[in-house]
Amino acid sequence: MSNGEDQSLLERVEMPTIPREAARKIALVEEEFTRAEVEQLRQSVPLLKPLFEKRNEIITSPEIQSDFWIRVFSNAPAEIDEYILPTDAGALGQSLKNLTVQRFEVNDQGQGEPRSLRFTFDFHTGEENPFFENAQLVKDFYWRKQIIKTSSGKHRTWEGLVSDPVRINWKKDMDLTKGLLDASCDLFDAEKKKGGDRKALPEYEALVKKVEAAEAEAMKGEEDEEEDEDDVLGGTSPAGISFFAFFGYRGRDVSAQQSKEANKEDAERWAKIAKGEKVEGEDEEDDDDEDLEDLLDDLEEAEIFEDGEELAIAIAEDLWPDALKYYVQSFEIADELSDIDIDEIMGEDDDEDEEEEGDEESRPRKKARN
Repeated sequence: MSNGEDQSLLERVEMPTIPREAARKIALVEEEFTRAEVEQLRQSVPLLKPLFEKRNEIITSPEIQSDFWIRVFSNAPAEIDEYILPTDAGALGQSLKNLTVQRFEVNDQGQGEPRSLRFTFDFHTGEENPFFENAQLVKDFYWRKQIIKTSSGKHRTWEGLVSDPVRINWKKDMDLTKGLLDASCDLFDAEKKKGGDRKALPEYEALVKKVEAAEAEAMKGEEDEEEDEDDVLGGTSPAGISFFAFFGYRGRDVSAQQSKEANKEDAERWAKIAKGEKVEGEDEEDDDDEDLEDLLDDLEEAEIFEDGEELAIAIAEDLWPDALKYYVQSFEIADELSDIDIDEIMGEDDDEDEEEEGDEESRPRKKARN
């Protein structure tokens, strides 16, 4: 046999790869697309600001405000609705007055980071809000960048949203997060007061234990229950906890100064690549498993709402700009439900029962109530 016949098929077949120069050009164009999209978003902020203000005048009018946002949330897309438990829906429906989303780091001249987000929730107080005392909850998300040099010398870039936890002053026995949000805020306060290694703080250990217990409870709930889809807003959250734990999301521990330095370094790196110059790490082969420990952040173990970034972006890019559409759709859905035949809902069994009744007159069809 020849040497080629002695080799296995896998050894003899060469897997196709993108030519190195083509890969470099593709990466460069993708980076240019990203930068252009961010710039487009940045310039849209001052342009859309007066329109959102005009819209706010409409939705805060007495005849609309009372049920505007609960109708919007009730028609939210799945990537938002799935995080709202039935108890959350009750709290939002009874207490939420208004919601505002701002790209607050962009000024009137269209300068600044457009991916940073500010969520302002306005609530009823007193007896109209049996859940908590806060009249307003403001949650800021900052878009940050981090450059990590792994132990093997590789260059890794992370960017995303980070945030500080926001405390909710729950009324007695009404904490929908079951202590998770308070524990997250306690750790944050202890870090600011004591400094040092957060993992050495008793508040860190207490929070990690609560997170582990919540995750275990969520997994047990998934195993024990096969729930039907709810007919109302809310279901089984993939986060396993209340929507209000969203206010405890933190993300990675990246400061504004670290992000500024990373942006500068990244800009210089891409400028060299655009000129065709060789840069450190350009020829590295990516290996997701290698140097994994170097990429971890100890806040991940103490994160009470892991999908906080995804939910923030979904609200900002979908629910907020399309709020009027979802509000109008809520009435269209109600009209459609009013036209649904009870027999259609009940299925064919009802038709068979009516046939067996013989000469009995057919009952008039009833319509489902709104």
